Amino acid sequence: MEEQIKEYAEYCLNCPAKPCSPKGCPLNNDIPAFIHQVKQENIKEAYKILSNTTVLGSVCGRICPHMKQCQGSCIRGIKGEPVNIGEIEAYVFDEALKNEWYREEKQTNELEGKKIAVVGGGPAGLTCSSFLARKGAKITIYEKYNELGGILAHGIPEFRLEKETLKSTVESILNAGSYSSEQMEDGEDQKAQVTTESTNKIEKISTQEALGQNEEANNSKIEVRYGMELGKNFNLTDLENSFDAIFLGFGANVSAKMNIEGEELEGVYGGNRLLERGEHPSYKGKKVAVIGGGNVAMDCSRTINRLGADKVYVIYRRAEKQMPAEVKEIEDAKREGVEFLFQNNIVKILGDKKVEKIECIKTQLVKKEGETREVPVNIENSNYMLDMDYVVMAVGSEPEKELVKGLGLELNKWGCINVDEKHRTSREKIFAGGDLAGDRATVAWAARAGRDAAVAIEEYLK
Repeated sequence: MEEQIKEYAEYCLNCPAKPCSPKGCPLNNDIPAFIHQVKQENIKEAYKILSNTTVLGSVCGRICPHMKQCQGSCIRGIKGEPVNIGEIEAYVFDEALKNEWYREEKQTNELEGKKIAVVGGGPAGLTCSSFLARKGAKITIYEKYNELGGILAHGIPEFRLEKETLKSTVESILNAGSYSSEQMEDGEDQKAQVTTESTNKIEKISTQEALGQNEEANNSKIEVRYGMELGKNFNLTDLENSFDAIFLGFGANVSAKMNIEGEELEGVYGGNRLLERGEHPSYKGKKVAVIGGGNVAMDCSRTINRLGADKVYVIYRRAEKQMPAEVKEIEDAKREGVEFLFQNNIVKILGDKKVEKIECIKTQLVKKEGETREVPVNIENSNYMLDMDYVVMAVGSEPEKELVKGLGLELNKWGCINVDEKHRTSREKIFAGGDLAGDRATVAWAARAGRDAAVAIEEYLK
């Protein structure tokens, strides 16, 4: 066992209040319990505790905003450094991946014979699939791209989340429970063979399209079909006619706009477009402004800086302490040379067809009646210009509006799918969660939505 991890674990007081869990953890991981097992060097037992609530420990341990969640709630953090919960969690799951403990995952037959479609193979979809597969349901994941992971695969740079870690995590989900009791005794590895037989009755899907089955499909009862886009290759009615329940978790992958002058100019990009699709122009020797204060803005600025930009600015209209990005990500960006312009706002993008300059204005924070935090207000006559080659809008994301509108589901005022407390939509059989349903936009909260939806689907099918 790594001495550093043992030291981190020993730092935990195992206090009865447990402020780190569940309040500090979106997934309600029993943090004191699994850390106690780490202290005893019972890493496998620690994994068993964590696997009751999450399947993304290796991922969340690396990329979650821990100081705004579990570590930020740690009693130790009041007068010193909090327990490094994220690193301990990542270590436990990394050991599970290395030793393939997930293959011993106990499965039951409560949902035996039930078929469930999951649209989107991101954090919400993967989590929902895993928890339902544990109950014996047959899952078919429909994934738009050629790999699973969603934002984990397409939206988070490798310097934050290694591809190999994500690959191993996905494999663990697809292969959970793939040891039978006899094989566990013999120490044999069972990966079920690839099947070319369709598990549903959607006749509109061509043979070529149906070949998106996962090459490591197994007795965990999860099948994956890649290159399958809702509204293009299939629709909700197709799924309703073929499955007992449906979970929609394909996220919000369209970059939000600020609706300012010049936003349509060449050289203006959305943060999601750059990260998810990797459609980067040549930044060498260029000046780039990244607008926003979340982790997407940090990922964009650091990526662009590493791709050779001459100067990268992060422009944020509030103060540094109000930035939603993880503190570590902000500090890393600063250390790498990104310049932050706090309490500044972009008001206009100028250029002849292409970005040439941006107009900014300074802001002040004002406490307004009815507001829970200070609001940025533009300071009159504080406008100034900056020469710029590219502008990246990292100010949030939203679902594909036309696609969502065409689903025939009730929407809320923000244009997201309207769900109740059990993630049920306005149509029977159909559940939704994650960004698509307006849940809080972090990986852990998306995973929480997927897990809670799995519980609701199980309840619905029984």
